[in-house]
Amino acid sequence: MFGSKSSRDNHLVVDALIGPQVEIRGDVVFSGGLYVEGRILGKVIVEDGGNGTLTLAEQGHIEGEVRATVVVLSGRLDGDVHASERIELTPSARVTGNVHYQVVEMSAGAQLNGRLVHAAAMAALPPPEDKPAGKAKKTEASEA
Repeated sequence: MFGSKSSRDNHLVVDALIGPQVEIRGDVVFSGGLYVEGRILGKVIVEDGGNGTLTLAEQGHIEGEVRATVVVLSGRLDGDVHASERIELTPSARVTGNVHYQVVEMSAGAQLNGRLVHAAAMAALPPPEDKPAGKAKKTEASEA
């Protein structure tokens, strides 16, 4: 009804629509489905503890950070995006910023000027060891 559907979803759930003539200056906090055809100058974030799907239409534009469960980008995004479940970049997507993802689907033609950062890669890194302080304690103990 409102545009292209994700290739993996059978339907597109839209709880809120930001139309093509709308420009929002400020942060947007949402849950459920948000479909953006207009322009947002600010962060777009799913409310704490909630689930949300952000769909950015081909003519849509977001200038700011995006944090959502599922993100489908067809328009232009200037900022980092964090998708806790899945992100889809369609052929018309134009992203300037880093993409933090669990699962990514990127179609031929999508443009990304930034880094792809897998969420598990950050979690898999071991915590930094504090060896110098540990050695100093052993030395002090042996001198005593």
